[in-house]
Amino acid sequence: MKSYDVIIVGGGSAGLTAAIYTSRAKLKTLVLEKATFGGQISNTMDVENYPGSLGNESGQAIIDRMYEQAKKFGTEFISQEVIDFDFSNKLKLIKTKEETFEAKAVILALGANPRKLGVKGEDEFASKGVSYCATCDGPFFKDIEIFVVGGGDTALQEAIFLTKYASKVTVIHRRDEFRASKILQERAKNNEKIEFKMSCVIDEIKGDGLVNEIVIKDLKTGNIEQIKPQNEFNILGVFVFTGNVPSTSLFAKEFKLDANGYFVAGEDMKIAQGVYVAGDCRQKRFRQVVTATSDGAIAALEASTYIDENF
Repeated sequence: MKSYDVIIVGGGSAGLTAAIYTSRAKLKTLVLEKATFGGQISNTMDVENYPGSLGNESGQAIIDRMYEQAKKFGTEFISQEVIDFDFSNKLKLIKTKEETFEAKAVILALGANPRKLGVKGEDEFASKGVSYCATCDGPFFKDIEIFVVGGGDTALQEAIFLTKYASKVTVIHRRDEFRASKILQERAKNNEKIEFKMSCVIDEIKGDGLVNEIVIKDLKTGNIEQIKPQNEFNILGVFVFTGNVPSTSLFAKEFKLDANGYFVAGEDMKIAQGVYVAGDCRQKRFRQVVTATSDGAIAALEASTYIDENF
């Protein structure tokens, strides 16, 4: 069994920041990530509101620097999925399909996954016209009409980005007003390639191999609108940005989660002796890359203090 001072589960901005802090403090640190390192911010093309980001700064570029910085200080990285754990003893156990690891402290930076619409056809046409990542899939929709679902910062930011490729972008939002920041609303409304359908939802997604029809319902009138492609490819794009679901289900048996599945932790990020949380898996009002990195730094400092005092 491999032993570490700190094991960080999750390789997004919170986890990587925590790794920078613990490794720099000369603590033997392991980051476990089941997918690709970077988290959701790596899918964002332009990051304007992270301190120090100037010009066309991509989320992936920021993550790449974090990764290299943590690696420089000695962080180890392993791509394995955590399937079980035992935090009942002073030394914590983390189990993957391949092996078991031991640590003095654990930081759970589990992140979150995109929330689905839950409508007929969504799963069937995932990656066949339905997408949750504009930077990943936007280039495949050149000169094709795209429908963006959502009303927050991410939805409008990605709608603006998708105008680089789409013939037209229609933003569908179930409410009368957007939750997005005023500056993003202004940019979207001033973009001649963006249109809006407010108080509307997608009721069904249809197609023949690829999406070629969406059914939109007006929540105020109850009217149903069927939209079909107006392009030579006979396809439509549906991009969903309606929030996220925290990746906390494995730990629900032992730790308190709120009604939406987020860890409940105070400003010290602590949820048990030697166990801390950070980033989008934690209950909080704002979820931005800067708040995730802040969580990661705090969790790392608390974990370092805990190790100094108990080992």
